[in-house]
Amino acid sequence: MTEYTTVSIPKDLAERVEETIEGTSFSSTSDLVRFLLRSIVIQHQKQGALTEAEFDEITDQLRDLGYLE
Repeated sequence: MTEYTTVSIPKDLAERVEETIEGTSFSSTSDLVRFLLRSIVIQHQKQGALTEAEFDEITDQLRDLGYLE
């Protein structure tokens, strides 16, 4: 059985995420966060390590989507 932990995000961000996932295949904020984290981890594992430029690109993309301030 998979164990879980809790991640806290500001309520205003959670509300923006909920608006963003409306009409998508993501059924919850948790689904989206898991997807994003898996994507980052998989990319990291494939390349051995993220370069600073790659990390900055991911950060910029997340910021553009409203997940980071």
